[in-house]
Amino acid sequence: MTGQFTKTTGRARKITQPGLGAALLTSAMLVGCAVAPPQFVPADPNAKCHELFRRVDSAIETAGATDGMAARVEGFPYLRASRFLASYAREEMSDAQFADWMRRLRALGRQAHAIEIANLTAEEAAALGNDLGEISRGRAWIASALAECTVRLAAADLADPGRRAALRDAVRVPDDYVDWQRVAGLYWLTRLPFLSGINRWHEEVRAMFALPVEALPAAGRPATYVPPPGTISREELAALLVRASANPLGIPEPRGEDLARLFRVFAPEFVVDAATESDRPGELGWGESAVPRVTSRRPVVYQRLSHARYRGRALLQLNYSIWFPQRPATSGWDILAGHLDGVLWRITLAPDGEPWLFDSIHLCGCYHLFFPTARAGSRPPPETIEEAVLAPQALPRVALGARVEVRIASGTHYLQRVTVAAAARAGAEYVLVDDDSLRSVPAPGGGRRSVYRPDGIVPGSERAERWLFWPMGVPEPGAMRQWGRHATAFVGRRHFDDPGLLERYFTLQEP
Repeated sequence: MTGQFTKTTGRARKITQPGLGAALLTSAMLVGCAVAPPQFVPADPNAKCHELFRRVDSAIETAGATDGMAARVEGFPYLRASRFLASYAREEMSDAQFADWMRRLRALGRQAHAIEIANLTAEEAAALGNDLGEISRGRAWIASALAECTVRLAAADLADPGRRAALRDAVRVPDDYVDWQRVAGLYWLTRLPFLSGINRWHEEVRAMFALPVEALPAAGRPATYVPPPGTISREELAALLVRASANPLGIPEPRGEDLARLFRVFAPEFVVDAATESDRPGELGWGESAVPRVTSRRPVVYQRLSHARYRGRALLQLNYSIWFPQRPATSGWDILAGHLDGVLWRITLAPDGEPWLFDSIHLCGCYHLFFPTARAGSRPPPETIEEAVLAPQALPRVALGARVEVRIASGTHYLQRVTVAAAARAGAEYVLVDDDSLRSVPAPGGGRRSVYRPDGIVPGSERAERWLFWPMGVPEPGAMRQWGRHATAFVGRRHFDDPGLLERYFTLQEP
């Protein structure tokens, strides 16, 4: 999470926000005239392609436009990896499965490069086009050049057993902890008082969730945000999941209307104790200030598809993020206060589509809470000194069509309670927006920028707690950050996007 270009910069997402595809195309054409893709015909065309990627990546890094989500794969510049895809690297795969796995790595690489090129200024794109002209006998159309080289390199690597073995070894996603901070901060000693403080916070959370709903503290009036309507029958859901999993690796990947329908059906209601403007969620972007901010009070919830694994099988996860303008200070020395705040709510579905487990973090990676349903059993905790998982409330089996309501406190935006209702309540309808749209948004004065730095941190969201918590090895503790960069434990090592995280602590009961 510290912007190490050779190891950790670059993490990828897809883009569906209106207008963004056009922006990507415009940026690509700015690099050079769209006359024809470059024709690579030297004695070693693969070497030319590696040089192309080197120049493109160097220009992106120099411009500070590196996307920090999917990890680069050393020696394979056209690929990027997530923790989920990296979990397959050392497993037995058939030829068809290996090709499917490579296809997914290619998709992450293609997404990241498209975003990075879109976020170059016109001047930076023109300079890159001039540089690439030395390779392609004229002005290069960068999108076509990268696409051609990706096809060429992927075909060569897939056909070469040695390169396939090298790829397996190379696909690794570094964790988001800084070892030197732990060494310098005497982590093996300082973790003990930190763990004591974490345990006290766990007790406070359990006490909060033990209160009757009507006794929950309130500073303002409840504001309810409800999702757009969506319904699905069990038969339709079963058919959708079969369609979505019809690939060699059996990974559920719903697309188009199937995906949109799933997000609507399982979307939560957010009930926020609204006492000040800091409790009014909205749309994140760039204004006239030097840091991202909530640019409108249009109720927006950002959606993201992800996956967990249980006994080797891929499970579908639906993520919903809500952003607030700030966490206001409660005193003159509030080290947790700061610009921007956010909550992420995640649903992990069992293979039959029924919710198995819910969990949540703030977008700093902090305050990880688990809400197992009746289909989730607990495993014995590991016999190590690390943070225990906190499951302050168990839920019943959640029937298809039921609405899960998430209550959020004023100011701190801590979760206070989760309830399951048979029907939706009235409220302001929020808009579901692709979370990947935040990787390239319109910038003041023209062009596009990511709301994240290359190390995945949202600039301006830093907290004073970083001066006290740094010995735990989490970069910029308390700062908001990008998907794939959420370290969730101060004591121990855990990541929100670890595909094996839930299986480590919970079991899945058959229906």
